[in-house]
Amino acid sequence: MLLVIEWGSVGIKTLQFILSFSILVTLHELGHFATAKWFGCRVEKFYLFFNPWFSLWKKKIGETEYGIGWVPFGGFVKISGMIDESMDKEQLKQAPQPYEFRSKPAWQRLIVMIAGVIVNILLAIFLFMMITYKWGDEYLPVKNLKYGLHADSLAIKLGIQDGDNIVGINGKPLDNFGTIPAQIMLTDAKNIQVQRNGETMNVAIPDGFINLLSKNKLMGFADVRFPVFVDSVASSAKFVKGELQKNDQIIGIGNHPLQFYNEYTQIIQQYKSKDASITVLRGNDTIQVIAKIDKDAKAGFFARSAMSIFGTVTKHYSFMEAIPAGFNRCFETLGRYMTGLKQIFTGKVNANDSLGSVISIGNTFPGVWDWERFWTLTAIFSIILAFMNILPIPALDGGHALFCLIEMITGKKPSDKFMEYAQMFGMVLLLGLMVYALGLDFWRLFK
Repeated sequence: MLLVIEWGSVGIKTLQFILSFSILVTLHELGHFATAKWFGCRVEKFYLFFNPWFSLWKKKIGETEYGIGWVPFGGFVKISGMIDESMDKEQLKQAPQPYEFRSKPAWQRLIVMIAGVIVNILLAIFLFMMITYKWGDEYLPVKNLKYGLHADSLAIKLGIQDGDNIVGINGKPLDNFGTIPAQIMLTDAKNIQVQRNGETMNVAIPDGFINLLSKNKLMGFADVRFPVFVDSVASSAKFVKGELQKNDQIIGIGNHPLQFYNEYTQIIQQYKSKDASITVLRGNDTIQVIAKIDKDAKAGFFARSAMSIFGTVTKHYSFMEAIPAGFNRCFETLGRYMTGLKQIFTGKVNANDSLGSVISIGNTFPGVWDWERFWTLTAIFSIILAFMNILPIPALDGGHALFCLIEMITGKKPSDKFMEYAQMFGMVLLLGLMVYALGLDFWRLFK
């Protein structure tokens, strides 16, 4: 199993995850740190990642110890007089000091607790604005799909056929092909509009289909049908007769004629570690090429993508136009995430298929370094981190903020003992969820 893992790709994914997570955690904790210092609190520690037993690096500057832990599940600032994950009970036995968190008024403590969430929201908005300004929006329009779709297993379950084209979801016209599975899932679609032989028909989405999409990670639905053109030939390609050239169109393998790329990928599987006779159109001529196919069913060429064949639409934004667009993308992302959580809690999506740990998160990054993808994922995770942290669960920022709000409304401050037990309950709950999610990832990995 370990031999088939592409370790180069894994390494790039890991580096991107560590960099993205480090940015998010550092800025989140900086929000707590800056507001705590602003209100005169003593900050004893500022850490990226957790450091049980030992730290990878640490240095004390002034009254604060800065460091990097070895458990990449978050980070923390230790503020004097605050009941947090450090569970420092000895300090709480002493009389409150003016520089301690517990000595500050509730409204100041509330600001300190929500500052990290606010920083993550602002970061997400800023990143979405800059991404929109730098790269704009590029997509493959549905109307450009000359040959329609290749129906994969999940689309076939709905009755969709090869050559059909999906032109609407829930009666709303569809423009971007790449968003079809996500829109079906996140809008909890009841029907889709399919164009077949020039006529538009309504296809109902049955109960349980959303769960199938989630279980398959939005894969296995439908692909674009496009002809097979050679874009480039690898230096490792081996030929017995003739050779493939750029712009060749592959129209057959052996005795199997073919028209589309999905047909090519199915037929070529029969020729693993064998020689294959490939029929190509080169200009107005039909050419026979015999290629050596490797054990992975690769013929040594790279096919032209559907986007380059059919053409994409790119919308560019001025800096001023990117500002509202960035806000919209940020809160649309939050809305989709909340819809996904709702589907889990209502049973439409199986939690075991959706939950994941740092392994799942890291795997969302591409196997090659792509700055647009990197910053987009960082922005998405930033708004998700903000939402998760503001949940009113003890041990999270939202739990501490809730207790501050209760104190401001009632005028009664929860006792240190109550806060201690609440913190312990929250930590046990969160650690349990983390272990469960990690277990699911290992189960999927070995499965």
